[in-house]
Amino acid sequence: MDCGSGGVGASGSGGDHDSSDLSRRKKPYHRHTAHQIQRLESMFKECPHPDEKQRLHLSRELGLAPRQIKFWFQNRRTQMKAQHERADNSALRAENDKIRCENIAIREALKNVICPSCGGPPVTEDSYFDDQKMRMENAQLKEELDRVSSIAAKYIGRPISQLPPVQPVHISSLDIRMASFDGYGVGAGPSLDLDLLPGSSSSMPNLPFQPVVISDMDKSLMSDIAANAMEELLRLLQTNEPLWIKSTNDGKDVLNLESYERIFPKPNNTHFKSPNIRVEASRDSGVVIMNGLALVDMFMDSNKWVELFPTIVSIAKTIEVISPGMLGTHSGSLQLMYEELQVLSPLVPTREFYTLRYCQQIEQGLWAIVNVSYDLPQFASQCRSHRLPSGCLIQDMPNGYSKVTWLERVEIEDKTPIHRLYRDLVHSGSAFGAERWLTTLQRMCEWFACLRVSSTSTRDLGGVIPSPEGRRSMMKLAQRMVNNFCTSVGTSNSHRSTTLSGSNEVGVRVTVHKSSDPGQPNGIVLSAATTFWLPVSPQNVFNFFKDERTRPQWDVLSSGNAVQEVAHIANGSHPGNCISVLRAFNTSHNNMLILQESCIDSSGSLVVYCPVDLPAINVAMSGEDPSYIPLLPSGFTITPDGHLEQGDGASTSSSTGHGRSSGGSLITVAFQILVSSLPSAKLNLDSVTTVNNLIGTTVQQIKAALNGPSS
Repeated sequence: MDCGSGGVGASGSGGDHDSSDLSRRKKPYHRHTAHQIQRLESMFKECPHPDEKQRLHLSRELGLAPRQIKFWFQNRRTQMKAQHERADNSALRAENDKIRCENIAIREALKNVICPSCGGPPVTEDSYFDDQKMRMENAQLKEELDRVSSIAAKYIGRPISQLPPVQPVHISSLDIRMASFDGYGVGAGPSLDLDLLPGSSSSMPNLPFQPVVISDMDKSLMSDIAANAMEELLRLLQTNEPLWIKSTNDGKDVLNLESYERIFPKPNNTHFKSPNIRVEASRDSGVVIMNGLALVDMFMDSNKWVELFPTIVSIAKTIEVISPGMLGTHSGSLQLMYEELQVLSPLVPTREFYTLRYCQQIEQGLWAIVNVSYDLPQFASQCRSHRLPSGCLIQDMPNGYSKVTWLERVEIEDKTPIHRLYRDLVHSGSAFGAERWLTTLQRMCEWFACLRVSSTSTRDLGGVIPSPEGRRSMMKLAQRMVNNFCTSVGTSNSHRSTTLSGSNEVGVRVTVHKSSDPGQPNGIVLSAATTFWLPVSPQNVFNFFKDERTRPQWDVLSSGNAVQEVAHIANGSHPGNCISVLRAFNTSHNNMLILQESCIDSSGSLVVYCPVDLPAINVAMSGEDPSYIPLLPSGFTITPDGHLEQGDGASTSSSTGHGRSSGGSLITVAFQILVSSLPSAKLNLDSVTTVNNLIGTTVQQIKAALNGPSS
């Protein structure tokens, strides 16, 4: 019993004195009353994450301190999570035992199986699969023979079956294709047979995923990952300091990694094992002219998602709906998606993600949507980008507006260095950051608001478009034009390209595809793009391209002829966001007009145009369906170069709300040309030389106009 005194040499009375001091210092344990627990439990069922106002109201009602309320809810959430984990573990163990027993029973039954035909033992599993493998190889060889036969018949003039037998040539279809394509421009043959380019139709992109079989165990794991990501997202969106600090350079929110790792400790800090790892994190907020439920509906639909962000999202597809969620609100909806993100330049590689997208309605008029990468084993080596919990918080506001707070966080493994022109923009996080997503969303929400307007303004339309239906038809035609342009410029993995030497160090990236879409000219389409830098502000470059008075200075195909705007549709609050119909003076093509759409926000701008014949324009202006009008757009993208000026702070309208001023502009020029209307036509070097010279001349004229003494 003496050992209980602690062996400090104190007398018995001294030990009693110490224990009485300890009892006085020890705080009394507070036990909540039954009424308090009942009220807290009922509140927890309604809202497991009460805000500060709700906690204060509960503390007054129950006579408890706000900190007691806060700690009770934290402990209750932890307890609930532990209960769910125990229940899930028990269910998984039971299911595992059941499957193991079934497996043993099936193996025992297979030992006694007799073939009903011969009475002997059954065919072994290996023999069966060998037979299936041989059948598949035979089918592939037959397809290869048919394809080679059709190619040979084209050059020889009769089917290969009528030819005498020859010795087989040991060269694969890939060897033929690469010898024909990769060499041109460096002494290759005079023509390229595009029948040797499989999968080159623009309507059927070669997506890098196959159907995925997802088990119930996978779905349970996905649900846990999404729930944890949602909890982390809400804390990152609703907390300022110490998690977020303001940058002294541009005033943007910067994630404090030390505070983050302390609040969200993880066993492995990075997803990739390579040392070339970068982490990008950005946050921004703003008001958009669309109600919250409509935004949620567009975000949870992969097709509408691409339509809402055509300049950022090149491909999006829902692979599997894990949980459909509540009808009408999407709360609880969980999807596995594939997504490819782009910068509109041939110099910046796309980013691929397999993500879980989870929507939760926090309260009436408040939604949260989280995106987090999910590693599919069969595609783990393809994705060099890993999305950490990212997403947005959508708060309904009066008059159909919403406040959106956006968060983007991603781990990048840079296997190849970013081109020096885009290095600052990409490494700063601006190329794929929250500001770009939010400003694009604001601009596109204004576009959809203008699409819904039922009245027409003769001042805006110049009296040419007579009805609201005609106005909407023209807007949809221009939207399809811009979407087509963005698809042609990006470096999507669904495109196969080569790079030609050009007048600048970047060169010209060329892609070729067979076009069979209803909204494109049928035949062989050649797309070419290049990027260059100018020491001119993005706003001035945009004004130069948009102004019809300066168009003869850069439009090589106009032969110096002036143009006049004959119709105008505003589709945003910025005067630069509009659709124009232009007519050229002093030209022999009087029945040809130019459809042009320009759009601008703080992340960059576009000027896209396309020649359209007069009858087709009349179809759209009359309000008829414009989806079958063929379009082959060209145009320009203008992006801030990412350099921060330390000058007097003079800003232009292209500067962000944080006072950033760009040192120059990154300009991408892109053309699309119909080489031939015959699907079986050959692409000769003359066509490639023509488009290369066209881009080179255009770039030189732009530099001369903007870098001259008058600029």
